[in-house]
Amino acid sequence: MTAMFDEELREQLARAREELAAARAAGDADGVQAYLGRMASLLRLASQHGIKLPHTSEEEQGES
Repeated sequence: MTAMFDEELREQLARAREELAAARAAGDADGVQAYLGRMASLLRLASQHGIKLPHTSEEEQGES
């Protein structure tokens, strides 16, 4: 179960990164903030369950 949870978090983080890049490319400031917040939430959830995911400080803080 833990491996499945780990993989799901990794997939969701990857999708959020893709959406963040698209929002930035479109100049969508609200989208950028939303996806940074989503990534920060996913990273907190992973941390609470002892899962280490590579990330930047920007992603962890949820701010641009």
